[in-house]
Amino acid sequence: MTRPLPELTVLNEFFWTAGADNVLRIQECRDCAALIHPPQPVCRYCRSHNMGVRDVSGKATLSAFTVNHRFGFPDLPPPYVVAQVAVIEDPRVRLTTNIVDCDPDDLELGQLVEVQFEKLEDVFLPVFRPSADKQTGPLPEDEIAPQDFAKHVSTPLTTHRFEEHSAVTGIGASRIGRRLMVPPLSLTIEACEAAVADAGLSFDDIDGLSTYPGLDIAGMGEGGVSALEGALGIRPAWINGGMDTFGPGGSVIAAMMAIATGMARHVLCFRTLWEATFQQLMKEGKAAPPGGARTSSWQMPFGAMSAAHTLALNAQRHFDRYGTTRETLGWIALNQRANAALNPTAIYRDPMGMDDYLGARMITTPFGLYDCDVPCDGAVAVIVSAVDAAKDMPREPVLFEAVGTQIVERTDWDQSTLTHEPQVLGQAAHLWTRTSLRPSDVDVAELYDGFSFNCLSWLEALGFCGIGEAKDFLDGGQAIARDGVIPLNTHGGQLSHGRTHGMGLIHEAVTQLRGDAGDRQVEDARVAVVSSGGLTPSGAILMRTDS
Repeated sequence: MTRPLPELTVLNEFFWTAGADNVLRIQECRDCAALIHPPQPVCRYCRSHNMGVRDVSGKATLSAFTVNHRFGFPDLPPPYVVAQVAVIEDPRVRLTTNIVDCDPDDLELGQLVEVQFEKLEDVFLPVFRPSADKQTGPLPEDEIAPQDFAKHVSTPLTTHRFEEHSAVTGIGASRIGRRLMVPPLSLTIEACEAAVADAGLSFDDIDGLSTYPGLDIAGMGEGGVSALEGALGIRPAWINGGMDTFGPGGSVIAAMMAIATGMARHVLCFRTLWEATFQQLMKEGKAAPPGGARTSSWQMPFGAMSAAHTLALNAQRHFDRYGTTRETLGWIALNQRANAALNPTAIYRDPMGMDDYLGARMITTPFGLYDCDVPCDGAVAVIVSAVDAAKDMPREPVLFEAVGTQIVERTDWDQSTLTHEPQVLGQAAHLWTRTSLRPSDVDVAELYDGFSFNCLSWLEALGFCGIGEAKDFLDGGQAIARDGVIPLNTHGGQLSHGRTHGMGLIHEAVTQLRGDAGDRQVEDARVAVVSSGGLTPSGAILMRTDS
């Protein structure tokens, strides 16, 4: 596989070809003089359409970096440095890039770096090297300080809450495992059949279908609503699918809205992954990687091929600002493994200690193998029903208390929050405006853990500990144990149970609130919070039971 190069467009060609005369160029607003990146047809600050291009010095501040050990290409073999640098002329502009011509051990945040260009075919990639004068400067400032996100969240517009109109009445899961080598749609149907049966319904009762992301790319889905409808012959009055939603749990939030507006009574929400099988098929030459030689990504041309690289940059800054350590993240991984040991469906159940965690191979600093979720095959389904219908169904309904969905920060991965996972602080703050419950009322937290640092970010964002206090809160792992302050990811999370992209977390929250979790059951669980996503727009859901 060759490294994808930038796709040249009318809007971005000036940037990717600027190196022809060895000058870095950034888009500017000619009315307010702000630099804008990535290029846009309008200024995000003053909304002017009077846009131009400015030659800049090529000097920048090193604002974050990670040393990649796992991914690589023939022309970019590991290890290599993926970095984020803040342009001196306007530090709000941060470029994802590579740092070259240096020993990564000699890099430090805040040092001055300068551009040089690497020509590949018809593009000039701006990479950076340490400046000869060894200067250091202040790091770029947060657009919104992490502790101030709540000040920018909208208050409820009405006392009427759409969350009150629906409930979870059924859940189901397919087989979950590594490289099951079965068609993904068969897993979807397994999960949906289980959920429909759990709710005491038939497929003829289903009048809504909702999924995320609705794609069948690189093992990320079965083909969405169209594929499931084609297989089962359902005639839904309402459907939903796509990636521009509130994270993987957005399918459930959309279903709640459909029911609140009278568009459906029983919505079947589903999520399928078969990444492990897809990776095996690629090894056997029976599947091809997605994409092509060109990309619209501003990160991939520099070898930042995974969300791990972007999230590692934020983790490094959290470490630098708050004293967080790899051991801090390790307590999260160890907690998930201890919970997974009690879950017969978990993929990784063997005991793990801190030495095992720290000794595992590095992926991209500071993340090692056990900081990353487990690619697997599996599907999860959830039935969301109208509350009046739920009263007559066989299982006690799990009620929705509140959701948090507001986007407060930029959605561009490398232009967003400096210290936490992007797209968690605003959504978490928004959740608490829609309920009188508080973090101390929550009995179980099922928080998105594509990487261990996702979990840390959600714990701080949701207020289970203060901003920057995760190091002390997580130390020893007791606070997040099943009998701790806030039991976390009780089924093993995605780090040990398997990557089910958030829907597995919803499944586990319902299982806990029903009291059906067996050996891993949290005593008297009545309120649960679930988060899904991050980096992309995300969502948080607060659920409860009346019993």
